[in-house]
Amino acid sequence: MSTSIPLSVLDLATVTEGSTTRDALHRSIRLAQAADELGYQRFWVAEHHNMPAVASTNPPVIIAALGANTSRIRVGSGGVMLPNHAPYVVAEQFALLEALYPGRIDLGLGRAPGTDQRTAAALRRSTDGLGAEEFPQHVLELMSWLGDNRLEEPMSATLKATPAPGDTQPEVWLLGSSGYSAQLAGMLGLRYCYAHHFGQMDEVQVVEAYRARFQPSPVLSEPYAMICTSAITADTAEQAEWLAGPAKQMALALRTNRLTPVISPEEAARRQLSPLEEQMLAHLPATKFVGTADVVAEGLQHLIDRTGIQELMLTATTHDVQTRLDTLAALRDADLQAR
Repeated sequence: MSTSIPLSVLDLATVTEGSTTRDALHRSIRLAQAADELGYQRFWVAEHHNMPAVASTNPPVIIAALGANTSRIRVGSGGVMLPNHAPYVVAEQFALLEALYPGRIDLGLGRAPGTDQRTAAALRRSTDGLGAEEFPQHVLELMSWLGDNRLEEPMSATLKATPAPGDTQPEVWLLGSSGYSAQLAGMLGLRYCYAHHFGQMDEVQVVEAYRARFQPSPVLSEPYAMICTSAITADTAEQAEWLAGPAKQMALALRTNRLTPVISPEEAARRQLSPLEEQMLAHLPATKFVGTADVVAEGLQHLIDRTGIQELMLTATTHDVQTRLDTLAALRDADLQAR
């Protein structure tokens, strides 16, 4: 028997050409409010640094604003890049958010720094703790301070995070674009989200790796997998491709280290792509699903059917927040089905 699959949103608070960081943050709030009204499950913001197009440098701060301006939707990080931070600091930040908005806070954790190594070292004031090999221990330490004690000697036994865990705790997720975090999430019995919007691994293999390693835990009895992908819809295929032009230029800028705020569709259309750039985008599309709502919904439904995921998260790089609002409304109305 099929049921409507929960839909969620990932946002980066993108800064567009000619606008300010303040504008970007207010657009994110507007987008979260719309997702709340449309019945979306959760709204996440991602941590990125040293990027002129991204204002979401500090997820806990933005999450506090999102929580204050919405009423129902879960708000959280997609994710906090744990190598950049002391686990104790993250635990206190999200314990505080959970105290403010009980039952609505998600803590998605990533093991990549989400930036270049120089910036990562500046964030941590050291290169210690930046290696992936320390990530599992740091996750367990953080969970311990949030009330999920699985260590032989819980960190919370000698050092408390404040506010103290109450009746509810943040929902912890592991995020990733490879099999590493998928397998770790399974071993720890945590929820898992695959970054399909930029990941290059086969999504079916990643989700299967998560399920194969899954062990029931105090917080989750069965695997729960979500995929985050990118989608832009419009009334015509041509209009959708035009709206997706800025995302293509942003994807190329990331690969050539020529970072700028997000340009307009008009400016993107004026920039002719070289054969090499076309090849790069064919290998790793800037937006995975582009077209009319019915065509995009068909592609997303195929993704859901192939992977058997329990939830789908949508993101996009656009110049105009209205494009994202229209896309969220159109795909909500498409009523995608979990199998």
